[in-house]
Amino acid sequence: MEKKLTRVTSNKMIAGVCSGLAKYLGWDADKLRIVYVLVSLLSAAFPGLLVYLILWFVMPEE
Repeated sequence: MEKKLTRVTSNKMIAGVCSGLAKYLGWDADKLRIVYVLVSLLSAAFPGLLVYLILWFVMPEE
């Protein structure tokens, strides 16, 4: 069975990007959200926000 990277509509906070990434990687969505926010805040110029917005428009809904 082929895994597809899609936005999850059932377990979403904003757009379902982190839930989709967590489902694709087999991780817990809440832990991935915490890690994503921490990495975004601790990196220079908040590139995580830009990456999130790009993924929001690029990733299809499931």
